[in-house]
This record gives sequence, C-alpha cells and structure tokens, in this order.
Amino acid sequence: MDIVNHISSELTPKKDLPKFKSGDNITVFYTIKEGNKQRTQFFKGDVIQRKGSGSTETFTIRKISHSIGVERIFPINSPTIEKIEINKRGRVRRARIFYLRKLQGKKARIKEVR
Repeated sequence: MDIVNHISSELTPKKDLPKFKSGDNITVFYTIKEGNKQRTQFFKGDVIQRKGSGSTETFTIRKISHSIGVERIFPINSPTIEKIEINKRGRVRRARIFYLRKLQGKKARIKEVR
C-alpha cells in the first residue's frame, strides 16, 4: 500500500495552494474550455467540507446565487484550478458544516477569526 501512495504522490503535480479549512470563504479561479476557446471563471463561497487525502482529496464550496444554494465539488489536484484566494477565515466547530443548508439569511453567517 505504501508503494501505491508513493507512486501516486510522485505522478501528481504539486500546486502551491493556500491552506484552508471548512468555514473559510474562498474564491476558486478555474479554466473552462468551450470548443477551442478557454476562459477563466471564479466560484466564490464558503468551504463546507474537505474530504479524502493525498491525490484524491476534494473540497466542497457553497454559495447563494439569486436566493438559491449552489454547491460545487473541486478536486485539489485538478489541472483546471488556476489559483485559490482566501477571503475570510471562518471559525466553526465542525469539519463538515452541512447544517448551513437549512439556514437562511443572517443565521447562515459564519463567525470570522480575528
């Protein structure tokens, strides 16, 4: 099993992404291919969870768009991710904050780390 982990860590390219955790508000810039064109789009929201480890790690971001909750899952080692910016550091007491799905308005806010 150690051999598999060693080979997968060598084959996946390492990116210099900032350290973030659930509760943080981040912006992910990623490329979209439409035909033969490429453009950069961003997704800004709160990190709900980080899941997995190593090359298979993913994170889920949730945002509210026109009063509808939108969630997107990104793999950490995705080649489409250009950069990640951290907007706010959040203070939560859980690793997976799915309870935000039920909350609306001011109740859905996350306390900021000072």
